[in-house]
Amino acid sequence: MLLEICTNSYHSAIHAENAGANRIELCSELSVGGITPSFGLIKKVIGTLKIPVFVLIRPRSGNFTYSDDEFDIIKNDIIQCKAFGCSGIVSGILSKNNTIDIERTKALVELSKPMAFTFHRAFDWIENPFEAIQQLADIGVDRVLTSGQQTTAEKGVELLKQLKETAKNKIIILPGSGINSQNAILFKNEGFAEIHCSASTKIQVIETPKISMNSVSLFDERIISFSDERLIANIVKAIS
Repeated sequence: MLLEICTNSYHSAIHAENAGANRIELCSELSVGGITPSFGLIKKVIGTLKIPVFVLIRPRSGNFTYSDDEFDIIKNDIIQCKAFGCSGIVSGILSKNNTIDIERTKALVELSKPMAFTFHRAFDWIENPFEAIQQLADIGVDRVLTSGQQTTAEKGVELLKQLKETAKNKIIILPGSGINSQNAILFKNEGFAEIHCSASTKIQVIETPKISMNSVSLFDERIISFSDERLIANIVKAIS
């Protein structure tokens, strides 16, 4: 069984390879489900690791429905990853009703070649996962990262098994979320070829800071935060 580790830093990537992982997914900000890592991090990791590096391409947190400008950003990031020598891309786009945006996702798959393409956990927001699996297989997606539409892959294992049967080896079902050394064997016994996890731990590096740099109000998947043109104009007016 292949083990993919979701890594959020250079040190995480090194630990994954040293511990025997077969592949990594590189991202930033696991606290919001992951976003595109910096080019500096991507280049450093690819230049150091010997195992394949897949890179998450997600331009922001929140939903998975993107504007034309955000779509251009995604495409440009994929082009840069290809130039760096990435082995795979992890991305995907949904329509406003949380169905697969087939046209745009297909464009990303084609742009990514010859890199592998994983459709990420936006899949877990889709109402009809069986239809979506067929659609993704038809447009050339290599694998789908999913928890079986539950909070953990262990809770979603029954749907994961059904999806694997539906896929019929046309597309890899990659279980992820909450997989650890205690339950990993479950997925091997059920015949999954690959699993995905972060194997994260936490250490305290400083005492409680005098002023927090976190914004609790932004940790909400229902919102997208952006700089408001009207508010900026008001500030410009105030200081002019």
